Amino acid sequence: MINAKLASQSHLHHQTIVNVSEKVAFGGKELVIIGGPCTVESLEQMETVAQKLSAAPVQALRGGVYKPRTSPYAFQGMGEEGLEILARVRSHYNIPVVTEVMSISQIEAIATHADMLQVGSRNMQNFDLLKALGQAGKPILLKRGLAATIEEFVMAAEYILSHGNPNVVLCERGIRSFDDYTRNVLDLAAVAALKQITHLPVIVDPSHAVGKRELVAPVAKAAVACGADGLIIECHPEPEKSVSDARQALSLEDMVDLVDSLRLVAAAVGRIIPEVGVGFKPAPIFCAV
Repeated sequence: MINAKLASQSHLHHQTIVNVSEKVAFGGKELVIIGGPCTVESLEQMETVAQKLSAAPVQALRGGVYKPRTSPYAFQGMGEEGLEILARVRSHYNIPVVTEVMSISQIEAIATHADMLQVGSRNMQNFDLLKALGQAGKPILLKRGLAATIEEFVMAAEYILSHGNPNVVLCERGIRSFDDYTRNVLDLAAVAALKQITHLPVIVDPSHAVGKRELVAPVAKAAVACGADGLIIECHPEPEKSVSDARQALSLEDMVDLVDSLRLVAAAVGRIIPEVGVGFKPAPIFCAV
């Protein structure tokens, strides 16, 4: 038995609902789809993404501004300039945004500009960061570590909960593989198990799980079928030109088609995807950054 006093299903006898805006909540009947590029590259890019995905609909936008890269020579993100871009798109389209936090020093600025703070797989056991996020006052999207057990994953969430933040969403994104064909091994059994072990919402990241855009759609459908409360999927206006994770990014058109194809799967397991245009404002205004 996992010794998680606050994350355990036995602590609450109902599923937690995590609200990121007035219209977007994880853990209810409605599936939450988060979409967007791996990395924020420009205001024009993010305006294009938001405008196109409003037809899906996608309820929240993702975009990295601080990037944990394997190589120190790879693009590390736009930093504060990227946060300003996210904030402008968020305001123009009235859509919540999700971005990754890598250190305690970044929390205040990111919390000011974003609606949900993501803890990437490499930081799942950065315990000082998790403790600080317990006091951040914003919902946290916690990704499973590269080789973390289910118990380690749940106990990472426990750190955030035990320091005062009840709004945690778990994200299964696959664990390290020795197979070059798929980027990671997606553990869908963990999704079902986490729904029994904890009261927290659980979503799936098929993009990082498979690493190839042609595998994203079938894995996303499987995730919904096994009980996931939502998905976070990478897409880009020109996937081949993405500055990071280009191989796994969907085109915006394919992203819209994928969300539409998920409706029947969602209905089969008693879930729904909202109608087109929920939460978006028309006619975005371009601003110089």
